[in-house]
Amino acid sequence: MTTHTSYDPNALCDLAEIAARTAAPALLTAFRSEMSVAFKRDAHDVVTVHDKAAERVISTVLQRGVPGSEVLGEETGSSGDARLRWIVDPIDGTANFARGLAYWCISIAAELDGEVVAGAILDPVAGNMFAAADGGATLNGTPIRSASAADGRATLLTSFPTQHDVDLLGDGAFELLAQITRSYQHHHSTGSGALNLAHVAAGWSDATMGFDTHPWDVAAGAHILSRTGGTYTGFRGGVPANRPQHSLDYVATGAGGDHRALIDGVRDLSARWAPEAE
Repeated sequence: MTTHTSYDPNALCDLAEIAARTAAPALLTAFRSEMSVAFKRDAHDVVTVHDKAAERVISTVLQRGVPGSEVLGEETGSSGDARLRWIVDPIDGTANFARGLAYWCISIAAELDGEVVAGAILDPVAGNMFAAADGGATLNGTPIRSASAADGRATLLTSFPTQHDVDLLGDGAFELLAQITRSYQHHHSTGSGALNLAHVAAGWSDATMGFDTHPWDVAAGAHILSRTGGTYTGFRGGVPANRPQHSLDYVATGAGGDHRALIDGVRDLSARWAPEAE
């Protein structure tokens, strides 16, 4: 395997793609097969042995490619403290994966000195690789550009509201859902925040949003979206977050979109719930 020893964003992006493609075959073999499912936060938050196995494979490829780099993974946490940190979600959309629904992905971001400089999201079932480094974003090597219609003609991809959102936000979750239903032409609950961001980046949807996210949910997707002209607006306790991976709640939109009412609604709910605004 080619070893990437520099911190060149394009080389880091290439390595992230290699790591995702290395983990994908085993996941495709497991997909729609019998598998045992365990639970993390609650019965709605599932994990499989395949999540953990894929993260081990991805981490091995990344750390062999850049010795001394750190991995922050959803399943295993952080592996150390280094200038270069990989932010990894081995299966974003595990509930879909476990149920046999073809909407899940592998998400990998390279964060250098606190700034995401490259990202790759692989949808193994569709065979789509979304990627970006310090240039424009691509889908399977072809440049992509996001675009957003006005709210009344727009499609919103989201997993909102989950049971956790309802527990977190109470009636505010249903109030925002009613606003979305009235304002948007379509909204779809999908189950993979990272893949939602990639679809907005590709121009296949207009906007996406989420609450109480983690760095691995958004780091790669937000970077890819930003390279297509899109906008990621993140909050922590209602206060704008300086970097996507530091946000808890967010609205992300394609180029040209406003979505001000949705952004205001998410910001207001973000201010209501977050006990750790900082």
